[in-house]
Amino acid sequence: MREYYPLIIVGAVLGVLSIIFIAAYFSIKNRKAAIGFDRNMKDSEIVRRLLAYAKPHIKSFLFVLLLMVVSIAYEIISPIIVGEIEETIKANFELSELYIRVALYAGVLVVSLLCTYFQAIVLQKTGQKILSAIRQDLFEHIEKLSHDQLNSMPVGKLVTRVTNDTNAISFMFTNIIVNLVKNMFIIVGVLVAMMALNYMLTLMVLCFAPFIAIFTLIFRKFSRRAYRRVKDGTTDINTFLSENLSGIKVIQIFNREERKKREFSEKNTELGKAKKSQIFVFGVFRPVVYMLYIASEMCLMYLGGKGYINNTSFLGQFITSGTIVTFYLYISRFFTPIQSLAEQFNWLQSAFASAEKIFTIFDIEPEIVDSPDAIELENVKGDIEFKDVWFCYVKDEWVLKGVSFKVNAGDTVAFVGATGSGKTTILSLLCRNYDIQRGQILVDGIDIRKIRIASLRSHFGQMLQDVFLFSGTVRSNILLRKENVTQEEIMQACRYVNADKIIEKLPKGLDEEVRERGNNFSAGQRQLISFARTIIHKPEIMILDEATANIDTETEVLIQDSLEKLMKIGTLLIVAHRLSTIQHADNIIYLSHGEIIEQGTHQQLLAAKGRYYDLYMLQYEHADK
Repeated sequence: MREYYPLIIVGAVLGVLSIIFIAAYFSIKNRKAAIGFDRNMKDSEIVRRLLAYAKPHIKSFLFVLLLMVVSIAYEIISPIIVGEIEETIKANFELSELYIRVALYAGVLVVSLLCTYFQAIVLQKTGQKILSAIRQDLFEHIEKLSHDQLNSMPVGKLVTRVTNDTNAISFMFTNIIVNLVKNMFIIVGVLVAMMALNYMLTLMVLCFAPFIAIFTLIFRKFSRRAYRRVKDGTTDINTFLSENLSGIKVIQIFNREERKKREFSEKNTELGKAKKSQIFVFGVFRPVVYMLYIASEMCLMYLGGKGYINNTSFLGQFITSGTIVTFYLYISRFFTPIQSLAEQFNWLQSAFASAEKIFTIFDIEPEIVDSPDAIELENVKGDIEFKDVWFCYVKDEWVLKGVSFKVNAGDTVAFVGATGSGKTTILSLLCRNYDIQRGQILVDGIDIRKIRIASLRSHFGQMLQDVFLFSGTVRSNILLRKENVTQEEIMQACRYVNADKIIEKLPKGLDEEVRERGNNFSAGQRQLISFARTIIHKPEIMILDEATANIDTETEVLIQDSLEKLMKIGTLLIVAHRLSTIQHADNIIYLSHGEIIEQGTHQQLLAAKGRYYDLYMLQYEHADK
């Protein structure tokens, strides 16, 4: 056997160096890959932030670690027991000794299986708790973002972050990290046990490590590329679906189904190709490692069998049949973790990439936040004042230019003007959906930036042109943020704004189902429900933004009657194109290109024969026709 010494020793040296190289590669190179995709967040920061979510569950992870040690012990001990069983059968075949060893093996196996079972249960429960916490925090953070920030983020990407990306992180806690640690310990433990049994056979196994290193590097290169394609394809198709399913009615109206079908088919095909590429990479890597595993076993059978038959020794260590059986099992336990490590590092890369994307959302600081000395707004009268307000969505492209006006408590003020003149912007600024660049906005003489946002908005009731109804019932949509309201109080609010007339016609009344976005209700019905929703919360200041647009004449009569009632409740701000709905307003402000051109009552503005007069006459002529 001495003729194999040089070859085995050289191979062993290369094997050890290869293992060191693989470890360094995965700890440095691949961790960089895991945070790639042109991102700036360091992996150490990702780990630190992920550990913050894991910290409350440290006892569960320590318990899992204890269970994992038992499982690893089984992986190390069981081949030795099997080898001893083989030696017992070959030597004396004492039935009592055989029973003892078989019972020992069975006992170790049962304990290992129980530990693995409880490990899986604890990890899954802990992982779901961590996943739930991340999702909850992420959703709450998204809720705090301003309108401008949300408008810049595709809904599909946000959905992907809250669902797909959080799932990847959960998988990391429940599977990847534990198995990664476990496999590394198994590899080290198996090598130590093999070295203790027979040095030369162990060095022979290490001869295959250079090949494993080469194939692993190739695998990592292609798997990273395939993973990027899958990740990008998934986000792309989610964004496409979110946008086009929301606008499916427009697609149908303009007969664009075939075109959208082709676009979806292209994206779906691209994602399919990316998935196939990823599957192909794994499909090649596994057989290659398995081939090396079989080759190492063949070498074991040849060298070990030859040494056993010739009764020769390696470095003074004789080879027995038990040694060969034990090594046969150890080789399997050595290559299986190596085969799994590459996949687990790939999933770790996926989890790190997902975590980075999630933390990128977390790192977006909300533009609209409470000041440290913000106060609660109580006993609101409804006085509103704009003082030299300047505002722009895009830098230096001013939407409002030095706007100043005052609204007394209980007054009804209407804003009119061409599209893009700044009417809706004024109402958005009043609720602090955006912050102004210059000037002041006062409510009851208090700068709104010194009022807690939640407190400020609780005193406003908004009725918009595009009413959003949530899935649920009519009752849940009317209550929305208010609880402990009786049936009679709900119906009283509905009667006040004439919404009772549509509710009474519904088969289930207030418990009638509302489908997504309220698409089983007409625009006028949705508007009346939104009126009831606003009234039941008893706001001191109400906002109507194009609330009478795009509705039928019969519903408009009901809404007009509701508007007259709303004017008696508190301060009412109206944006309307139909001048017939605002003739009784206390003040009408005409805006043009972000500036106030004229203001006054309906009669005063008609008498002035300015821009408002021209607009009124234009609508009057159209009405006559």
